[in-house]
Order: sequence, then structure tokens, then C-alpha cells
Amino acid sequence: MSESIYEKQIQDVSILRIDGTTTAMVTDQLVMEEPLEIQLEYSNETGVLRKNLAVIMRTPGHDAELAAGFLFTEAVIHQPDAINEFHLAGEQDSIRVVLQENTVPDLQNAERNFYATSACGVCGKSSINAIRAVSIFDHVKDNIVVESKTIFQLPAKLAEQQSVFVQTGGIHACGLFSSAGDMIMMKEDVGRHNALDKLIGAAYLGNLLPLNDHILLLSGRTGFELVQKAAMAGIRFIVSIGAPSSLAVELATEYGITLAGFLRNNRFNIYTGKERILL
Repeated sequence: MSESIYEKQIQDVSILRIDGTTTAMVTDQLVMEEPLEIQLEYSNETGVLRKNLAVIMRTPGHDAELAAGFLFTEAVIHQPDAINEFHLAGEQDSIRVVLQENTVPDLQNAERNFYATSACGVCGKSSINAIRAVSIFDHVKDNIVVESKTIFQLPAKLAEQQSVFVQTGGIHACGLFSSAGDMIMMKEDVGRHNALDKLIGAAYLGNLLPLNDHILLLSGRTGFELVQKAAMAGIRFIVSIGAPSSLAVELATEYGITLAGFLRNNRFNIYTGKERILL
């Protein structure tokens, strides 16, 4: 991680620390949370159009990847090469995504109150049907089989790369691994869905999709929106350190995704797709 990005992700604050009966003024480090406005620019028969699409509360850094991942996992864009370029503005609190000529976004899939907090990626959706987007990789085959001992090793490998978490303890992470347990990339953000959008956005921009033969590790719980985003990228194997929700398990079953949770101390629960795990 570059020093400039690291500085934008952490803020020093003075706090009063209580330890039993003693008090002390100390410096603490907090993870940054700031808004990012995502704008869309595209053309049709009437000319060039611009649309303010969303305001996302996120940890600064990797904003182009976040924007690309957000647009792809929300099914606003579908083609692997739909994005032409990015423009940062307003001291980098706004990013304009310029689509390729004659690429028209699917704005029906963006029906939402244009504000997403770091706590929930789907709170503003206008209906539950709007978040059941159809993945272009829905019918891609996979051959992924993972040994349980490989799964046991994943949290430690993720923790080794979580520089901001080590400093603040207040940030989510997701890691992408090969079926053999080799880390491919890791992203952190104050919002768990933002971290996944950054990871999928990086894969999208790097022409790595679909991720059907990879393991996705989530540092916290697994909610519906995370399974939905993973499915959009063709991911078939999700492991989380926390618990899944009932709707996450339902969606994983629907998409044929292996979903495991409560991964800690050489233990985990398999909720769906046990055939991909060698015990």
C-alpha cells in the first residue's frame, strides 16, 4: 500500500483512555470514512448524458476499483470492457465513470435512494426484486475443490495483509485466494460490501472475471448483498469468519455457491455446497 493511500485511510485522534482506576490522554487511530459520489457518463442517440448515480460512504483509496465493482455487481454495466476511463474531481470525493461509446447502462438496476451507508449495501433499494440481479456468469462451469486444511489457513493469511485493521481494528476485509490457498488480492474498507466491490472491481479492470475457480474469504458475517455481489463475479466458493444470514444461505443455494462460515480455530460450518470441500 502506498504511503499516500495509507495516510488517507487512518486518522489520529486524541482520546481519554480508562484503565481500571487510571486515566490517560493518548493518541488513537481511527479508520477514515468519507463520501464518494459516483457519476456516470455515457452516450446515446440524443448525445452525451451524465447521471449522479450514488453516494457511498467508504474508506478512501482504490476508488476506481470501488466504482467499477459497484457498477458491475449492481448490474448497471454488464460487458467486461464497458468502462472507457475515470475522472476524479472535488479533491477526489467524486469520480466520474465514462463508458465506452454506444455502451448504455442498465439504470433500472440502479433504482435506489442514491445513498449507501457503510453498514448496508442494499438499504436504499426500491424493492427486493431489484437486488436479485442476473449474473452474466451464471452458467459458467467450475472445477473448484478445496481441502479443509487449506480453509483453516486462510484467516491467518488474510490477517497478514490487513495493515489498516492492525492500526485501527475498525475495518472489514475480503481476500481472493486460489483453490490451493494462495492469496491473489486483498481489499479493506469500513463497509464490508465496499471491500468486496473494490476486490471485484480490481478483478473486472484486470480482466480476471469470472472468478469461478477462486475462494472468497470475508472477514465478518455474510449477508445477502455479499453473496449477490460474489455471484455477479462468478464466485462459487465463499468462506466467512462470521455467520451467514438466512437469506445469504438461500441465495447461495439458488446460485449453486459453496458457503461456509464461523471459520476459526480449525473449525467451520458448511451451509451449502459441501461437495466442493474435501474433509
